[in-house]
Amino acid sequence: MVFGRASMMRMRETSLTQMQKVFEGFLRASGAPLDDPNLAQTPQRAAQAWLGEFLDGYSKDPEESLGERYPVSGEGEVGLVVVTGLRYVSVCPHHLLPYEGTAHLAYAPGASVVGFGRLSALLECLGHRLVLQEQLARDVARLLFDSLESKGSACILAARMSCFTLRGERQSHSRTHAEAYTGILRRDGPLRRELWTRLGAEA
Repeated sequence: MVFGRASMMRMRETSLTQMQKVFEGFLRASGAPLDDPNLAQTPQRAAQAWLGEFLDGYSKDPEESLGERYPVSGEGEVGLVVVTGLRYVSVCPHHLLPYEGTAHLAYAPGASVVGFGRLSALLECLGHRLVLQEQLARDVARLLFDSLESKGSACILAARMSCFTLRGERQSHSRTHAEAYTGILRRDGPLRRELWTRLGAEA
């Protein structure tokens, strides 16, 4: 079903109103002093932050985030397209706490490629959801493989998990890592070693 701009705006306004009520209930249940002037606009601000930034990936299509495809001309050796050092933010589905980190994305082009900025858009689309770091790595790698019909892809993530650094064990200096590979990059070989050599040089 295709929604017009006016319909989409009404849906967004409805979602914001619903989310605002949720945060009002959250503050009330927490015992926070609702007469505190600093909390007067908190439900609205929190609703806008969550729907407009942390969870806006649900309103986007990962396929569309990759944008226009550009054909690869000629036949030659299989090479890699690599973008390193992409910052990303996501939300843990277990505790609803945000986590942030750095991503390195790569794919071996098949018939087409996309702009470098589109890789960042894909990461943001899939990351701005309630998703585990491990699943995010798999989702990004799989989309690069399937949507671009690439010969192989990789997504390597390193993050600071709030649910691990701020609560529980409180390992404030820890980093968590997740990797996912598809196609010819799933097995060890020249291309995978080339990728890790490049990542080592970046570090």
